Amino acid sequence: MNRKYFGTDGIRGRVGGDKINPEFVLKLGWAAGRVLGDGRGGKVLIGKDTRISGYLLESALEAGLVAAGIDIHLLGPMPTPGIAYLTRTLHARAGIVISASHNPHHDNGIKFFSSAGTKLPDEVEVAIEQELDRDMTIVESQRLGKAYRMADAAGRYIEFCKSSIPWVMSFRGLKVVVDCANGATYHIAPHVFEELGAEVVAIGVEPDGLNINAGVGSTHAESVRQAVLEHGADLGIALDGDGDRLIMVDADGVVLDGDDILYIIARSRQANGGLKGAVVGTQMTNLGLEHALHRIGIGLERTRVGDRYIMERLQEKKWVLGGEPSGHVICLDRTTTGDGIISALQVLAEMVNSGHTLSRLRDGLEKYPQRLENVALDGASANDVMASPALDDAVRVAEGELGESGRILLRPSGTEPLIRVMVEGRDAAQVETLTRRLAEVVGNLA
Repeated sequence: MNRKYFGTDGIRGRVGGDKINPEFVLKLGWAAGRVLGDGRGGKVLIGKDTRISGYLLESALEAGLVAAGIDIHLLGPMPTPGIAYLTRTLHARAGIVISASHNPHHDNGIKFFSSAGTKLPDEVEVAIEQELDRDMTIVESQRLGKAYRMADAAGRYIEFCKSSIPWVMSFRGLKVVVDCANGATYHIAPHVFEELGAEVVAIGVEPDGLNINAGVGSTHAESVRQAVLEHGADLGIALDGDGDRLIMVDADGVVLDGDDILYIIARSRQANGGLKGAVVGTQMTNLGLEHALHRIGIGLERTRVGDRYIMERLQEKKWVLGGEPSGHVICLDRTTTGDGIISALQVLAEMVNSGHTLSRLRDGLEKYPQRLENVALDGASANDVMASPALDDAVRVAEGELGESGRILLRPSGTEPLIRVMVEGRDAAQVETLTRRLAEVVGNLA
């Protein structure tokens, strides 16, 4: 379905731009309330990450929803997967997340969860967009919604995270660095691992509204890597600003991305009989993961890039495990969406059960050299760049040089004005050369 405002992960943009501003968000809250309430009212949860603009957008959303006759429960700073969980367990009509995930503080966004704790179906997003194009009205004063603050939201989610592993399990004896990216998990993730017995070194837990994802978190693994080596930790856990991505670091400082984590959890589920069907990856999933899973009898299916497409495939096939290299890992046998804390708990549980180090758990996975370069669009349309004959010719030549031993993927970002250039192959030097060449072509067109 063609959508005017919604992207692959809600509505996102620069604060003060054409969508992430008080006027638009007020109308968005009203439109969402009209569709989700269906004239019967009900309650909607609102949570946010730690961006300074969250205060502004929260107030605008609240006003719009209340004007449509919806009661609001304000959760405060809360990880995206925590909002999904609370939406489901509190039987809310929807959950709304104010976050731009791994983006810098000057961006923000709005995304929605259904009453089941999953992303809204396309037809519901289209219905909200249709309401956005209508004149705003306000229900009669006796039908206006009310707003409440939920004081125990963090504690409820902490207990849910801990329940995703056996209650008798303890992480006592493990020293763990937890990097919260100065984001929504800052007051949650360290407590989860501490309460399970681990010795925790917490970094990225001093949000000031402007430092979310700034040099810390899953997009800056060097910070958690350095802390692991300095503190002699057994492993490091790096989350992103809204807590749905996970990158890990082993005791030697080796960074494990979403493909590594997916491999470890898949092997664990296979061993305990919990793996149903195949694993779902994306076009970005490393060929090495596909081959490693195949060698142990696990299939891998690919979707378009984006966790919503992974989720759609998992639900369609009734499978339980999927993810992408960026660190979105979905364990549908534990929760309804990608969750960095819960994914990390599954890995630590396997370390305890097996007695193996994090490094040992990824034995058997040899990833192909892969290079990803993001090329900013300098006013050009992503569609025009992607349709360029010059780019088509450059890709054809590069594919001829790679032969059967690699892949090339070019795609517009669903969340930022970028085109992502990815090259994968057996020869690291060749991969580097081809990536730079193709990125230069894209840059000239952008």
